Amino acid sequence: MANIAIIAARGGSKGIPKKNLIKLNGLPLIAWSILQAKKSKLINSVWVSSDSNDILDVANEYGAFEIKRPKRISGDTASSESAWEHAVKCIISKKIKINKVVALQPTSPIRESSDINAAIIYFQKNKLDSLLSVTEIEDFFIWENKKNRPFPVNYDYKNRCRRQSIEKKFLENGSFYIFKPETLMNYKNRLGGKIGLFPIEKYKSFQIDNLDDISLCEAIMKYYKVNNR
Repeated sequence: MANIAIIAARGGSKGIPKKNLIKLNGLPLIAWSILQAKKSKLINSVWVSSDSNDILDVANEYGAFEIKRPKRISGDTASSESAWEHAVKCIISKKIKINKVVALQPTSPIRESSDINAAIIYFQKNKLDSLLSVTEIEDFFIWENKKNRPFPVNYDYKNRCRRQSIEKKFLENGSFYIFKPETLMNYKNRLGGKIGLFPIEKYKSFQIDNLDDISLCEAIMKYYKVNNR
């Protein structure tokens, strides 16, 4: 029974053309996720699912197995679940028995193999069916507009409490997910059954969505010496 990493990376991108191939600290963006997964001692193989031959060529260069994603599940409205389910079926067809899937988002490059290892161990220890990486939200007083009127979300402004008294909350940062293949197939969702939260440091929650994010992530990775080469 193998633990496998799947990196779903479409060729198209509205914000940054060929985003998964842009250079980040000297490497193609997708290469960081591949190297982090390959460095993990608890992952048996790394697979990249993409509709782009250029991305698959880079995946092969950095030691990942290739899965050509059909065009019908590669558009802007295609879900990550559809790509993961297709990849899982392809891997199973190769007579590989999958224990757990570690799904890494390539646009979240600020993570380390130690994060992946710790999350897998936590998954196993707590007998989970699925897990998501999260970041603890600091103690802020949060408001929202409802019909153009402001309302407090997490406290009563008439009985204002200390910030430290606000109940702890977590942000789903999208860096990675872990799930059993049967969880994905049964729920058609990355999350289902017994779900676990795995907190990672705040600086590892940054994603690359626009050009400004590239310089920010490069600076963070250099400062914290995030390096998985």
